[in-house]
Amino acid sequence: MTETAHVMVVTPHPDDAEFGVAGTVARWTSEGKDVIYVVCTNGDKGTSDPNMKPDELARIREREQLAAAKLLGVREVIFLRHPDQALEDTPEFRKELVRLIRMYKPETVVTVDPYRRYIWWHRDHRITGRVTLDAIFPYARDFLSYPDLLEEGLQPHKVKEVLLWGAEQPNYRTDITDTFDIKIAALRCHKSQISDNPSARLEEWLRERHKMLAQGEDYELAEAFYQVEI
Repeated sequence: MTETAHVMVVTPHPDDAEFGVAGTVARWTSEGKDVIYVVCTNGDKGTSDPNMKPDELARIREREQLAAAKLLGVREVIFLRHPDQALEDTPEFRKELVRLIRMYKPETVVTVDPYRRYIWWHRDHRITGRVTLDAIFPYARDFLSYPDLLEEGLQPHKVKEVLLWGAEQPNYRTDITDTFDIKIAALRCHKSQISDNPSARLEEWLRERHKMLAQGEDYELAEAFYQVEI
């Protein structure tokens, strides 16, 4: 029988969760919370190297994600392996997420905010966020949604809280002052993605960003989300 988890992080590509929520994940796991990752795409388009083959890149990025998750104390990483840049809002994709929500019964689901305006969000991000929200409510909750899941023994589950990273108007912040260094270390695992961004420059940029997100709080560095309590 699958063990339940306190938190499920649904991320579009390998490395997105490290940018969006890794400091908070490290804090949660240090407090004894079980966190699992669901990685929706294989990231096989994420390179500027013309000699890189998609299959090889997908394998590299999966290894990088596993290494980052291990550093953060994530209990399990589930790879859905949809092709990069090809996610669609389909009943099949939604059902995959509903099945996992019912299996692991998380209290909190964290994903990317799909409602960022204009061009700044990758299409896979918008699709991931939107389908995750639909999977949480009403599909994971309702008995008559995907009735064949009941035959698999997967009873409905009500998620208590959703946190959306990348929100333009966040209403919830977490203190990552003590876990910022491990966030940076986890990001450095994604060498295929940050090779053009020297470590010192990446760390400086992120430190300034997380200082800005902590403005008005009594701590130095924050990750920020839009929180929905259900």
